[in-house]
Amino acid sequence: MAVEIKDARTRRHERIRKKVVGTTERPRLAVYRSLSHMYAQIIDDFKGSTIAAASSLDKKFKDKKSGKGNIGAAKQVGELIAQKALTKGIKRVVFDRGGYLYHGRVKALADAARENGLEF
Repeated sequence: MAVEIKDARTRRHERIRKKVVGTTERPRLAVYRSLSHMYAQIIDDFKGSTIAAASSLDKKFKDKKSGKGNIGAAKQVGELIAQKALTKGIKRVVFDRGGYLYHGRVKALADAARENGLEF
């Protein structure tokens, strides 16, 4: 059953990536969710480069004793990616949920990024 769920997410992600493209003016905010951690990247697809990245593995999270794969960690990753994007001069992004449902940790990350200045 786990293989079927992973395949379904991969199909959803491929379908989304046909439509969601990050440009230089409006790069893509890509989210990856594992069981243990949350990852976010801001990507310029035309250049093929990552502009900024944040995850629950960053040094800021080493002091925290709470979980690194829960909603609280997702909010902190959203805040961190928004701060990094704003320091690079990026205010507007396109959100790529990575085939995950817009619910729970993915929604928490997106809401935190919006609250800290990113527009999407």
